[in-house]
Amino acid sequence: MTASAPAPLTENPFLSWDFRIPFHRMEAGHVEPAVREALRRAEEAVEELVANSASPSYASTLQALDDLAERVSRVLTPVQHLLSVAETPELREAYNAVLPEITRFWSRLSLNQGLWQAVEAFAESREATELDPLRARHLAKTRRDFRRAGAHLPPETRRDVEELRVRLSQLQQRFSENVLDATAAYQLHVLEEARLEGIPVGPRNRFRQRARDEGKEGWILTLDFPSFEAVVKHATDRSLRRELYGAFMSRCQEGNYANKPLVVEILDLRQRLATSLGYADFPDYRLEEAMAHSGEQARTFVDDLAQRTSPYWERDLQELQAHALSLGLDRLRPWDVAFVSENLRRERYEVDDEILRPYFPLPRVLDGLFQVARRVFGLQIIPLENEATWHPDVKYYEVRDDKGVFLGGFYTDWFPRKEKRQGAWMHDFISGGPAENGTFRPNLGFIAGNFTPPDGEVPALLTHREVETTFHEFGHLLHHCVSRVPIPARGGLNVAWDWVELPSQIMENWCWEEEALSLFSAHHESGDPLPSELFQRLHRARRFMGGWAQMRQLSFATLDLALHQRFRSSDPEELDHFVTDILLPFSPDEEFATLNIIPTFSHLFAGGYAAGYYSYLWSEVLDADAFTRFKKEGIFNRETGEAFLSSILAAGDREDPDRLFREFMGRDPDPQALLERNLGELESDERSG
Repeated sequence: MTASAPAPLTENPFLSWDFRIPFHRMEAGHVEPAVREALRRAEEAVEELVANSASPSYASTLQALDDLAERVSRVLTPVQHLLSVAETPELREAYNAVLPEITRFWSRLSLNQGLWQAVEAFAESREATELDPLRARHLAKTRRDFRRAGAHLPPETRRDVEELRVRLSQLQQRFSENVLDATAAYQLHVLEEARLEGIPVGPRNRFRQRARDEGKEGWILTLDFPSFEAVVKHATDRSLRRELYGAFMSRCQEGNYANKPLVVEILDLRQRLATSLGYADFPDYRLEEAMAHSGEQARTFVDDLAQRTSPYWERDLQELQAHALSLGLDRLRPWDVAFVSENLRRERYEVDDEILRPYFPLPRVLDGLFQVARRVFGLQIIPLENEATWHPDVKYYEVRDDKGVFLGGFYTDWFPRKEKRQGAWMHDFISGGPAENGTFRPNLGFIAGNFTPPDGEVPALLTHREVETTFHEFGHLLHHCVSRVPIPARGGLNVAWDWVELPSQIMENWCWEEEALSLFSAHHESGDPLPSELFQRLHRARRFMGGWAQMRQLSFATLDLALHQRFRSSDPEELDHFVTDILLPFSPDEEFATLNIIPTFSHLFAGGYAAGYYSYLWSEVLDADAFTRFKKEGIFNRETGEAFLSSILAAGDREDPDRLFREFMGRDPDPQALLERNLGELESDERSG
């Protein structure tokens, strides 16, 4: 994407309302005029709404407000998407030029006294008392959103809130840019092949090809996750593991991409925002609408689960330390954990990622995933040609129900690039749902990963964990695409933050069922299914290092809440000490606690998980319990699948999530299901394989 002269607004692709978004025509030069035009139109719509508020109705207030917000989002969403998958200096510059205007618009929208008064006037009208339950819920939540934004505050405080939000948006965007730039800037040039001993052939070939692309001998290692993981998990050269691990963990620590000063300012601004709005701290503000309701409730949940997990973590730690010694390592260091763990798993269960990888070619995984969706939920996933994309790797699909109704479309983008952010995620472009005329307005979404790319004639081969990731993100996509809520703001992903991971995490369970695995596993050369004996070894290893993995998630959740509840300093050095103290109880020693991910923790400082990281485990409790019904009634039972689709996937925010869970399960969640699935019995003979 390169800068160009602005096109006439009528030709600006960011202003297009085509369902298939014209990504292939979007250029950096289109961004500023499109965004400013969208904001101008929205401000005119706001003025019209306020001017016509003398006799407020649902259509003239809530519906009009939803419509104008959607029109702005339809322009902004593709811009923000391209920043995550195809960023260029020109696109970044264009977005940053309008970012303050975008933030001010959204802030002022929720602080606009005329809008607020119009909504309040409608709430007092006779029509409001006669609304159906869904519209009444939408009215109540919209009123609450205005108050949570600060519409009820004095003018000076409202101005302060607006400035806080503008500054936060700029800092969070800068944090994200620094992580992307620091990751892309690093490479390690290796000339001695002996240093790569233990690393599988596929990654080694990519390292060599990267060097050849740059006209160099040897191999070039980078920090994109498939490359990083291949080294720390498989390289027998401990010094190489240490070097790459150190580079990975030192990103954004200092220098041009230093993020710690941004972190302390972001934390300070969030606290000031919360107190300005009348809350004790940011978690109480953030979680008021979540299932946890408050920071204290979230912390109680995390502390309780950490206490239950601790004995398993201590057992796993002792086993890692003992195995490290058996491998001739003086002691377990942070850059040894993945290597020692994988080695121990291979020794104990005769299974590892590289044994399994040939059975999970990406095309087969996707085909099997779509068959699972058809058999469980009655959904058809249809691949279609679509040239209007941002990269040749991108594929496009449509989703239809068992009656052929077009529910939505989605894009996939699975492989790493320098201009693409790391990780895996799902994003919603267009939110639809049932229309008043009886038709269905289709949804549009996107799922991304950063998997090992194809190597010549060899397709992309996934680890079993990457298969789980694919199912996870597809679960988010289904939650978006099958929404049956006629008000988009109450449908799809617009749910409590600690509920939103349930539809994604429950999908991972099918990756552990042999009956399902046969649909998405086949050796990429022979076509043979995953042997049952190999599956049994994989299944026996399911809880391997479960205590270690769960405690790692709990450490992040604890750190997230502690930073937002207790850290009150502007000194980056104090941040280091604080983080180390919090992480020490979750760490084998101080070295592990000191080498932390805070400067690159985009979930907290550039994403949506601030004060909400606990939600992964909260939702995991729900998904582990909900899947017990599938286990009891059949993992491909269509009636069970339809019940889950109706009560959870398609239900959005039509009711409080605890009621939706009871609708599906007939009772409240049972936390024991998570412990049994992830950890099992502390003294288990499974350890012997």
